[in-house]
Amino acid sequence: MASHHLPATAQSVQWGFFDPRQAPALTVESGDLVAIETLTHHAGDAPDLLMDEGISRVFAEVDDRGPGPHILTGPIAVTGARPGDVLQVDILEATPRLPYGSNLAGHWGYLYNEIPVERVTVYELDTHALLGRALFGYDWTATPLANEPGTIVAPDPATREPALPGVVVPLRPHFGTMGVAPADPVRVSSVPPGDHGGNVDNWRIGAGGRMYYPVQVPGALLSVGDPHVSQGDGEVSGTALESSLNGLLRLTIRRDLPFTVPVLETATELLVHGFGDSLDAAMKCATLRTLQLLRCHFGLSRADAYSFMSVAVDFTVTQVVDQRQGVHGRIDKRCFPRWQNPAA
Repeated sequence: MASHHLPATAQSVQWGFFDPRQAPALTVESGDLVAIETLTHHAGDAPDLLMDEGISRVFAEVDDRGPGPHILTGPIAVTGARPGDVLQVDILEATPRLPYGSNLAGHWGYLYNEIPVERVTVYELDTHALLGRALFGYDWTATPLANEPGTIVAPDPATREPALPGVVVPLRPHFGTMGVAPADPVRVSSVPPGDHGGNVDNWRIGAGGRMYYPVQVPGALLSVGDPHVSQGDGEVSGTALESSLNGLLRLTIRRDLPFTVPVLETATELLVHGFGDSLDAAMKCATLRTLQLLRCHFGLSRADAYSFMSVAVDFTVTQVVDQRQGVHGRIDKRCFPRWQNPAA
């Protein structure tokens, strides 16, 4: 097992897309560790707080952006990975790079028709107590912020207003976007999630979590970005608490798992992700995928799996703002005391 370091530089990031034709920024062996830097594309919301020299350099030097807004570090090729395999990604660490984060209530937010203003709220992070407190907020009235990936807003004390006095937010650092390269040989936006993973936006994809991705192309080509330090299920304003993170990952090829969709494992649960153009479609996708996992992974009959889902599986809205909405089914591992993960 070797250890690698992948910094976020103009040469190692792809801004706003997955593309199986992209040359690897790093090649590793199965079982290797990767210390990875990930940058928030919202650093320009408060550049005096959310940018350092390295982040500023990426914003200045990367011109090839879009169609999505997210800065993704990678791709990372895993030697020997091939379609039909599963890439297991153990998230061992996820720590803030700077003690600040930003939330944007965007024009694509769930309640924008009811609250038609774009507003940025900047938080200070106590990384020891794992709490965030709002420093200030300001309204953005120019061109919609997300229309220009990497917009830098000049600090203006006159527009920065107090926000959320006396309120604290528990931090749960995680990666909003992580996934393998899709199979189609085209540039794919980083916004909608899919079978390759991508912008799943599940706050549980943090330290202690283990993601499983069905490999689509040789080498898998994993990319990681859209770092968050907190998010609620739903991500209703359009963004989470966005903040650059440093992570430590272990990448392992698995050929003993039947997963054909992104699956998250935590200490207590397995979570199966479904996506759709509406919440109803996402719910149908998540239930069918959970049914399939219960049959293929745990050996239940269709009738037993259907009954089990109704009495024991919690279906939760993941997000409603990423073009394709997300729902995940949460399976409590205590329900299967005889099941053991060979890699656990």
